[in-house]
Amino acid sequence: MNNSHDSMPKIRIRGLYKVFGSQSENMLPHIYNGVGKAELLSEHNHVLGLQDINVDMQVGEITVVMGLSGSGKSTLIRHLNRLIEPTAGEILVDGEDVMKLSKDGLRQLRMLKMSMVFQKFALLPHRTVLQNTALPLKVRAEDEELQKTEACRWLARVGLEGFEDNYPHQLSGGMQQRVGIARALTSNSDIMLMDEAFSALDPLIRTDMQDLLLELQLELKKTIVFITHDLDEALKLADHLVILKDGEVVQQGEPQNILLNPADPYIEDFVSDINRARVLKVRSIMTPLEGTLPADAHGHIQADDTLESVIAHSDGDTAHSYIVMKDDKPIGTLNMTDLVKALVPRIASKERETSVI
Repeated sequence: MNNSHDSMPKIRIRGLYKVFGSQSENMLPHIYNGVGKAELLSEHNHVLGLQDINVDMQVGEITVVMGLSGSGKSTLIRHLNRLIEPTAGEILVDGEDVMKLSKDGLRQLRMLKMSMVFQKFALLPHRTVLQNTALPLKVRAEDEELQKTEACRWLARVGLEGFEDNYPHQLSGGMQQRVGIARALTSNSDIMLMDEAFSALDPLIRTDMQDLLLELQLELKKTIVFITHDLDEALKLADHLVILKDGEVVQQGEPQNILLNPADPYIEDFVSDINRARVLKVRSIMTPLEGTLPADAHGHIQADDTLESVIAHSDGDTAHSYIVMKDDKPIGTLNMTDLVKALVPRIASKERETSVI
């Protein structure tokens, strides 16, 4: 877990379990005693959706929750605003236990603190783009002029100025998803929940939407919980990455670290086909600077440069070395030989198994 933050996380999940079935709470003792997902289903006809989830989601960061279909991603995100009720556990938002909220308190949470962007856009077909975008403010009974001003502002911000009077069916999928994002931003909530928000889009539009989200995030510093089954998308967007399998957290942390240090064969399989040169950044593999700067360096590179860009910069010459810069200050060095080694995936678990045998 990422313990580098001193401040209270925006969202804190502790000991979260979800069991689907008519006797869900009665199943907890079995689970605590080690009964797994397959056994719970075959012997007790209940489905273990989430098992002992412990995650901190920090203010102003994008937490990406990923896993294969059926891993519990969407189940988890729907617990945050209690669209799904947990069987056991604690969910704190700004230190307040969501489980103890009254009906009115829960309604306030959903209206004011959390907005949601869905995979299938969830736009109302008989309302205009402007009306769809203004909906969160309309639900709050805000002044109509404010509704229009805010909706127009955010539609312009996501590149849809001039489409205010169109209807959803007149827009492409990518444009409809932009309306969904503009609607979430119009609500002015601190937290955005995005459930497979870009999965229904074709690859080029999907990349554009990822870039738009990162651009908006630089400016707005929302706390975003983003669900995906796509590792490339997760590595691009995540400040903190949580990987689920069968309702359990297999590994979580800074994405670059997970890629370099997979803790489990499941994670190794996940990261094995990734284009590491395109995803890994210089800061993840550099040698921190100690003492004086090397005199024989071949120039400066930036800490957040990808390895792919450094390879292009060096023309692939493995004899080169560089001084790594961040905020105009040298923070480390990188030899091209170390870069080449980083391009080869480590098969850590298999090595450990062999050494144990």
